[in-house]
Formats: sequence, structure tokens, C-alpha cells
Amino acid sequence: MARQALAELRVIDFTWVGVGPLLTKYLADFGAEVIRIESRTRLDSFRYAPPFVEEKPGIERSGHFLNLNTSKLHVTLNLNHPQGRDLAGRLIAGADVVAESFSTHVMEKWRLTYDDLRPGKPDLVMISLSMAGRTGPHRDARGFGTVLQAAAGLADLTGWPDRPPSIPGIAYTDWTTPLFGLVALLAALDYRRRTGQGQHIDVSSLEAGVNCLETAILDYTVNGRVQTRAGNAWMVGDLPGAAPHGVYRCRGAKRWCAIVVLNDREWRGLCEVLGRPPWTREKRFATVLGRVKHRDELDALLEAWTSQHPAAEVMHRLQAVGIAAGVVQNAADLARDPQLDQRGQAVFLDHPEVGVQRYDAPALQLTASPAELRPVPTLGQHNAHVFKGILGISDTEYEALEREGVFE
Repeated sequence: MARQALAELRVIDFTWVGVGPLLTKYLADFGAEVIRIESRTRLDSFRYAPPFVEEKPGIERSGHFLNLNTSKLHVTLNLNHPQGRDLAGRLIAGADVVAESFSTHVMEKWRLTYDDLRPGKPDLVMISLSMAGRTGPHRDARGFGTVLQAAAGLADLTGWPDRPPSIPGIAYTDWTTPLFGLVALLAALDYRRRTGQGQHIDVSSLEAGVNCLETAILDYTVNGRVQTRAGNAWMVGDLPGAAPHGVYRCRGAKRWCAIVVLNDREWRGLCEVLGRPPWTREKRFATVLGRVKHRDELDALLEAWTSQHPAAEVMHRLQAVGIAAGVVQNAADLARDPQLDQRGQAVFLDHPEVGVQRYDAPALQLTASPAELRPVPTLGQHNAHVFKGILGISDTEYEALEREGVFE
């Protein structure tokens, strides 16, 4: 195994739930020594989030928690105890990065903000991930990605025009914000390498979500037009820009295929695949504008054909003539997808409570220094290794701190 890209990096990880742990998972999977700090007095809420392995609830059994914490070290530390904060400070003194994703005043209460830490460690890189950022009128806002999808305008663009806004089935911004933060963190580390100076990275999930709107805000500021829900239609201004353009029912229970036809050449290819039924030669479908105008009738006619065929067959037949088409895959499809399998998207790791399970590898590959996932730690698994081995605490002091509840 080649030396991993981040093998020299030590990260003290105060993050919890989704956004922060996903960011630090990338760092750990590529070799960083990530020391995850959690308190037994207030466990990460993702430990209680289903799905659970074998549908048995338990703090070591949440699929969410397990998948976000590969390759890390794990310690328990009571930061409300003065000696707990002292130990955290000693860990930070020997680290390169501090990551946290609490609400605004938590790190202030513990005196572990960037302003608190920087005088003793000017090369420290610290990243804070929060709902709306550490400044501004909503700096104290708390919540999760489902709320952010509404606040960032994503919900207003999701759904059908004659129905209320819809929240996607996952907390969408929880999985996009970490990538913004990761890029900023790597840039700050490069800046530190060149200058010897650290800096504080303030990541707003709200602003990361707004960046996922594409041109909606620009369209309003330039044209005074408020984009809104359009179902599966691809909109150009106030009009659909292509037809057919949507998701079509295929043969079998809950099987679908997404199909996009953008121009006359692709339309002719679609007609050939369909066997050129009489309706494809109707004048109303002869041009892009005609197909857009009559898109509802066109969708119904196309779905009458797709519903007679398996989704994979529809996809392959259309792709063969240059039409963009793709099966709407569910979790079972993804688990056996040959493309994902060939690229090693899944890694199987052993865990003392849940056994061998499948975990997500990073969604990118480095040829010279690939990711190498290591098993998810159990709660406080590395207390002795970190506090005795890294900080050099004696057995006697360790036992005394344990009796004091410092490792709770």
C-alpha cells in the first residue's frame, strides 16, 4: 500500500451527527489520524438513528453512525469537567486541525474557539460547520438538513407545480456541505504549508445549499423571475426546454427509467426504437416546440411503451441510439451495480458488535495514495491509546481521571 496522502495529519474531531463526521471521514480514509471526541453524557444523536443493523437498536448499531466514522480513533471525554478541557487542549497542542460542528456558543463555553486557541498555536487550522455560519443575525440558528433545504430555497424548487413544496427524502445539504468544507480545509492546509500560519474556516450550510440552486437567484436578480417547481420538466425561462423529459414507468413493480430527448436527431432515434408507431408521425410532434407544447400527451404515449418493457432494457435500447436514459435505481440495484463494484465503492469491514458490514468508500480516487478504510471504533475504544500513548499520561493519573468522571 502506497503512503496515504494525509498520513502526517492529526485532526481533533469535535463534530457530531452528519456534516462534520462525513468531512472528517474523508480525512481519516485518506490517512489522517482523526481522534473523534464524544461524551458518554451526551452521545451523538446519530447513534439513535435508524436503520439499525439487523433492525436491532443500539448505540453501536446505527447504519448512519457506522458509515460516517470509518478509519477514526475514538475517545470519550467530558468537556464540562475542567480536566477534560485540559486534556482536549493538550491534544489540540499536538494537532494540525480542529473540527467542530456545534451551535455557536458551545466552543465558547469550553474556551476552545479559534480565538482561544490561536495565541498558543498560530499554525492551527480550525473548521467550524454550522447552520448559518458564525456571524450574522442567524448565527445562533440550530437545526438539520431538512430545515436547511427549505431555508436555502431547495424545497421550493422540488416537487410538482400544483402541489406544495417537497423535502427530498434525505437531508440533502448534510451530504453536500462537507464537500465545500473539505475543499476549504485542504486549501487552508496548503496555505499553512506555504506560510506557517493557520486560519479559521467558517462553513455555512445555508450558503452551501444556496450554491446548489444553480441559476435561480441570478434569474431573479437579472430578470425578476422567480423559478419554482416544475416536476420533471427541464425549464428554460418559463417554458419547458425539452420533451420527452421525465421519468417513465416500466414493467415490474415500482420500476422506472429517466429519459431525455433534446433535439430532432434524438427524437428520430427514439421513434426508431419504438418501431415508428403512427403517433410518432403526427404533426404535433414534428418539432421540439410541438413536442414541448404537447408534452403531457407525449409522456402518456411514451409511457404506454416503456411500461411494457423492463427498465434496464429501455435504458440500453435508448442509449444504443444516443439518447440519455437511465434506470431509476433503488438501494438493491446500487448494491450490485457493476460500475460501483469495479471501482471499489463498497468496502467490507469487521466490527466487534455488528460483524462484517458494507461501508461507503470515498467518492474519489487518488492513484498514488489511495484511500484505505479501517474499521469503525467502538465508544471510547482508544481512550488508553490516546491519553496514555499520545499524551503520555501515567497509569496512576489515568485511573484517577477515570474515577473523577473525566472520561465520561
